[in-house]
Amino acid sequence: MPRDTIAILDFGSQYTQLIARRLRELKVYSEILPPNLPPAALARRELKGVVLSGGPDSVFDKGSPRCDPRVFGLGVPVLGICYGMQLMSHQLGGRVQRSGKREYGHAEFTSSGDGRLFRGVKARSRVWMSHGDDIRQAPSGFRVVGSSGTNPIAAVEDAERRLFGILFHPEVVHSEEGGRVLVNFLEVCGCQRDWTATSFVDETVRRVSDQVRGRVICALSGGVDSAVAALLVRRAVGSRLTCVFVDNGLLRKDEAAQVRRRFADKLKLRIEFLDASRRFLKRLAGVADPERKRKIIGREFIACFESAARRAGKAEFLAQGTLYPDVIESTSVRGPSAVIKSHHNVGGLPRRLRFKLVEPLRELFKDEVRAVGQALGLDDEFVYRQPFPGPGLAVRVLGPVTRQRLDLLRAADDVVVTEIKAAGLYRSLWQAFAVLLPVRSVGVMGDDRTYQYTVAVRAVDSADGMTADWARLPEAVLARISSRIVNEVRGINRVVYDISSKPPSTIEWE
Repeated sequence: MPRDTIAILDFGSQYTQLIARRLRELKVYSEILPPNLPPAALARRELKGVVLSGGPDSVFDKGSPRCDPRVFGLGVPVLGICYGMQLMSHQLGGRVQRSGKREYGHAEFTSSGDGRLFRGVKARSRVWMSHGDDIRQAPSGFRVVGSSGTNPIAAVEDAERRLFGILFHPEVVHSEEGGRVLVNFLEVCGCQRDWTATSFVDETVRRVSDQVRGRVICALSGGVDSAVAALLVRRAVGSRLTCVFVDNGLLRKDEAAQVRRRFADKLKLRIEFLDASRRFLKRLAGVADPERKRKIIGREFIACFESAARRAGKAEFLAQGTLYPDVIESTSVRGPSAVIKSHHNVGGLPRRLRFKLVEPLRELFKDEVRAVGQALGLDDEFVYRQPFPGPGLAVRVLGPVTRQRLDLLRAADDVVVTEIKAAGLYRSLWQAFAVLLPVRSVGVMGDDRTYQYTVAVRAVDSADGMTADWARLPEAVLARISSRIVNEVRGINRVVYDISSKPPSTIEWE
């Protein structure tokens, strides 16, 4: 039986992924799709409802994104948010015009009291606005069910066709009653709200079992994503799974030994260990461009897996822990939007891949993966391990990668993680790590002048890695990290702290 699904058509809003997360938190599966997907393709998905996201454009901008107007005739409820409401109004014959004054930030929303989405919602509440167009006349068949201080038409509905539009963003925490509004929409859609980690495990094991008929190798990195992917696949295929751990020379301190203890000894996974560090470093010699690094590493991983597959009994399938943010950031959902980066497990694979891919976590955000890990019985040490980039330390050594620079970074990074754990902050942070900069500066140690490398410390708070804020670490913790790195890591004489958020920066420097 197909699961209840809400499709989100992405018009480029910075909050689109947040809509998906909020609906999933309400135990309904949601997926982000391009806005120009044909209505017939949407109909084949047997959706329970459609959400039109916000976006940075005006409906009057040349080339602004559109959906096919037949989306409104699919027979399922449609909710337009911000730009989505304006587009719905524009395409269905309402009157939209550019705002005399752009409304951005907090606003007071007043409900008429009888709108279907506003049942149980306070008559007046604070909401989050971000728009530059106004709706001056609702389309035929719609009635106005809400207003704000500067917009007489801030919410509309056509109850008969189950079409709804709201000018504010219910998905952000700044909208006080946003969660209730989304719950009401899901009730209109008739969703069961039963999508949980346990149901995902059962469904995924069945799907992988049906998909995979031969032997599988799983790319094991040591992190929670690949661990959960491996356990799901093992439930589905049993002894036909062989995990492959590649020591590419780009790992953190003592990581290869830790993987052996964690996964082979504790989880009893069958693992092929490959020491390919010389091979990777040779291929990366002199390469400074981060995209080239990622793609070289992706190609070399596949070559290693192909070699391991022959030893494992001619495996036909490659399983890996690709997550939903990997897919979103490595592909262009909206169309003309930019690809942020290539991931070796998404964008760095060769076109003629000999394996058939198995990606059981492709639909999940990181916190959802952790919930699945707990449902599978994983210990906290596995579940709450901080994310580590697929290309490893190659994208934390800025500029060319050498063994010497990697060793410097490994030592500095170990200090960062050790001190973060000692301060009891590891679980509360999304990530904390060191980055080796291609910058040397003058220093003084004793009576000697030094000219050594600079390390940047990066620590961020996030729920899913799609957005992040820099962590306000205690000064005492930063002082210990800096003092230990400068005193213990010969070759580094300066430590700086990164106070950039995502956006506009990314979490990783490359």
